[in-house]
Order: sequence, then C-alpha cells, then structure tokens
Amino acid sequence: MGRIPTTSTTLLKQIAVGAEHPRWPEFVAKYRPMLEAHARERFPGVEADDLIQETLLGVMKALPGWVEREDRQGAFHNFLTGVLRHKAVDALRKAGRRGEAEALAARYGESGDGGRDGEEWRRTVYAVALGQLMDNPRLGARNKQIFLRVALRGEKPQAVAESLGVARGVVDVTKMRMTERLRELVDRLKEADGIR
Repeated sequence: MGRIPTTSTTLLKQIAVGAEHPRWPEFVAKYRPMLEAHARERFPGVEADDLIQETLLGVMKALPGWVEREDRQGAFHNFLTGVLRHKAVDALRKAGRRGEAEALAARYGESGDGGRDGEEWRRTVYAVALGQLMDNPRLGARNKQIFLRVALRGEKPQAVAESLGVARGVVDVTKMRMTERLRELVDRLKEADGIR
C-alpha cells in the first residue's frame, strides 16, 4: 500500500468547515495517492476514480464529527480506509455484483449488506459520537460525570446519586437524556456515510 501520510489535525479542522475551504485540494493531493494504492491493492474490481470520489464525499460529510476524535496515531488512516472499503462494497452492490460485494465484506468480517454492520466501523462511529458528546460544553460536567459513571463504567445509579449529593431520579433522567443524545449523534454519523 502507498505511504501513509502524517495527519495534520490543523488541516482536518480547517477543511471540516466545508468543501469550499481553500485547503481541500491540499488534503486531496496528500491522501489521494494512498487511497489509490489501497484501492488498487484491496479492491481491483472497482473503478478507482469513482471509488475515491465517493470516499472523499463520505469523508467530507463525516469529517466535522471526526476532527474531535483525531487523537490516536493512525486513527484517521483507519477511518479513511474504512470509508473507502464501505464505498467499494456499495459500488459492487450497485453494479449488481452482489456475490463479490458479499465476499469483500466477509473478508473484513462484515455483513454482506454493504459492510454496514462491520464491528470496526460500528466502534469507530460510536467512538466519534461519544467524543462529540463528552466534548459538548453545554452538557455540564455533572451530567457528563453521571453518564460516564453509570452508562459507561456500570456503577450503580443509587451509589452515584449519593456520591454526588443528588436524587436518584436526577441520575436516571441524566443517563436517559445523555444516551438519547449519543444515539442521535451516532445516527447523524451513520447518515453522513449513507449507512441508513
């Protein structure tokens, strides 16, 4: 596969505002060779130019949420190649090559329905959504702490309520609202990738 470019968080944040940003061509020039090499190596039965265009459109839609989670080396590369893989499976399905689409999806441990149920992809979408939720300054530190302790760490709601000096109902309502917000964020990210 082609050389993996070093990801610039600054570049990603700048281009996340929209396709009209003057640095988009720089992003495309930086990542296109890697995408082309990956497409040729992994998806030779799919037209590379169309695949890369679809991938860049998918990335453009999902990038605003992704930039908040670009905090691990290689993470953006995994995100980018994940979008490429999903678009390759979709392209095969649209071309009536369902058997090839299912074989490609199976190779990556995903379902044959366009790779939309892949465990890695679900984890990535969930991680991005969770990052957006926890980074939202309007949700308040106490709400985030309740959600983190009860929903993510599995602490008993009554114990959390007592330790924070709030009523048990506050903990239950906070968990419910934060879970709903997380679900909405996940749905938005899936929509951006055409998963729905």
